[in-house]
Amino acid sequence: MTDPTDAPVSAYEKPPADGKEVDPRCVPQNLDGPPPIGDEIEPPDYDEESQENWRFLFERQMSLLPGRAGEAYMEGVETLGMTNREIPHLRDLSRRMEEAAGWRIARIPGLLHERDFFGLLSDRVFPSTDYIRRKDELDYTPAPDCFHDMFGHMPMLCEPAFADFYHLFGQSALHAEGVDRQSLERLHWFTVEFGLIKQEVGERIFGAGILSSKDEVQHALSDAVEKVPFSVDAVIDQDYDVWHLQPKLFVLDSFEQLETDFRAWADSRGLLPADA
Repeated sequence: MTDPTDAPVSAYEKPPADGKEVDPRCVPQNLDGPPPIGDEIEPPDYDEESQENWRFLFERQMSLLPGRAGEAYMEGVETLGMTNREIPHLRDLSRRMEEAAGWRIARIPGLLHERDFFGLLSDRVFPSTDYIRRKDELDYTPAPDCFHDMFGHMPMLCEPAFADFYHLFGQSALHAEGVDRQSLERLHWFTVEFGLIKQEVGERIFGAGILSSKDEVQHALSDAVEKVPFSVDAVIDQDYDVWHLQPKLFVLDSFEQLETDFRAWADSRGLLPADA
């Protein structure tokens, strides 16, 4: 087994080019025990400022998404019953997600160490925070929060082919070492976080990192971004920087393409269990 200290450094752990220190909230942490899942999750008592922050963020992003977000994402928001009224409860979202695509939700304390994160994905469990960013971070926060987790990620986990891909991703990541771990990090970034998909009406966004960001959602489909047809080989050869607007993105033909091509690559690397 490879020594974890020999693994490539995560893009989140690379210091920003401007020389600033890495935000400690972006340093992964280990779970200290099994997290509460689904109906085990007790909803927090959000204060009014937290609710105001959710309303502001939800309304701002939803005003930007028509003509930009993909069909599957917009349908997922409706399936999950997200609105501008209040921060959803994780256990309610978990019930709806399980009914839609067989996934549940675990409440976690912050950014997880990759082993814990992938272990949950491999069981079709999505790890989510339940705290929301501060008022001074409404335009941008490098740290995970429930707006990114809920609004950015969860609607896509109601899309069956994407949900199946993410399950395969979690299973593969548990067996990856060395260069395969770096390849999976890049695949995650350019699909789950910053993915585009081709639709009849044109290119649309499905990546959570774009959908939950005011600046990225307006930038991603602009002429300032180089858009490249998706292939696993092209993605795993592409480095990226988490601290700036993305200059290059990859475009899927379909979510079935993502699931099929990823399965073929993971099989070729011996990363999937025999029954996957």
